[in-house]
Amino acid sequence: MRVLSSWEAPDAGQEDVRLGFLRHLEEYPADGMWRECAAGHITASTAVLDASRGRVLLTLHAKFKLWFQLGGHCEPGDVTLAGVALREATEESGIGDLRLLPGPVQLDRHAVRCHPDGTWHLDVQYAAIAPEDARHTVSDESDALAWFPLDGLPEPTDDALRRLVARCQELSG
Repeated sequence: MRVLSSWEAPDAGQEDVRLGFLRHLEEYPADGMWRECAAGHITASTAVLDASRGRVLLTLHAKFKLWFQLGGHCEPGDVTLAGVALREATEESGIGDLRLLPGPVQLDRHAVRCHPDGTWHLDVQYAAIAPEDARHTVSDESDALAWFPLDGLPEPTDDALRRLVARCQELSG
């Protein structure tokens, strides 16, 4: 609630999404953060940029067979959304010493199949910078990991990733 309440959305569309996330947490105070909440749940993801901020590390998701940013579900013991984003990025990339940029970059609500009838991920998206000498390792959740130019994303992917990378390009100036 604190992160979403204090985050300044970059535009009216993102403000609507932010308010929707807050409504979700008000309607589901006991489980709105957790995978078990069939109505939807908060997740956190990270666009991992190389040290020059010209490339993004993407995972070819083993289940969905699409290229995505790194990220996942909140787990008991997670204290902050930024911590979830960093933990997931580190676990899925094998890269230590990622430097998370302050605050979320954007928010995205998308349908997923975490439950038999489907559900929603309410994804709080961050960006991180990898160290100059970063070497990645493919995790069990990925078929592949690879660096791509910000203006040369692979297919297949989705609009959510394209929006996230475009936002990262804006922030990198």
